[in-house]
Amino acid sequence: MLKIIFGLSVLLLTGCATSYQSQSFTGGYSETQIDENVFIVSFEGNGYTKRERASDLALLRSAELTLQSEFKYFVIIDSDSYSSTSYHTTPTTYNTTSNAKISGNNIYGSSRTTSSGGNTYKMSKPSESNTIVCFKEKPSNTFSYNAEFIYKSMSEKYGVPASDEPTLIQKLKNKLL
Repeated sequence: MLKIIFGLSVLLLTGCATSYQSQSFTGGYSETQIDENVFIVSFEGNGYTKRERASDLALLRSAELTLQSEFKYFVIIDSDSYSSTSYHTTPTTYNTTSNAKISGNNIYGSSRTTSSGGNTYKMSKPSESNTIVCFKEKPSNTFSYNAEFIYKSMSEKYGVPASDEPTLIQKLKNKLL
């Protein structure tokens, strides 16, 4: 019974990959502004998050932040991908059943012991960090991302709610055009 409760607790707390959210105890994105148009954008996943998802959601946050800061393009000038790995071993439990039979002055019996648990699970938590420079005009001398295109593409891919998307993009289009 204790195993079931423990399993359900773990499932409820970490049953799926980290969603697109601000940093919390289950992961998410964060950013630090280091100049007017320069940001360090990070995304940390939990043990159920694939590396590709962490990378894509860091890119999504980079695009969203670019648009929120009233820019149209961004360039990634530094990127770092890493993973933290941990191991969890479940407790080993033993169960012994026995029976005995008395016949005259003799006792006959048997017992059987079974064990369960003792499994070790590897958990890798991917993280992605991008240093981005934002631009109002498309830079001509380097590859750049179109923030609006990336935002729409990644939002669709991961089902990120688009409730603020039309308002945000339209507002920025009106200011930038």
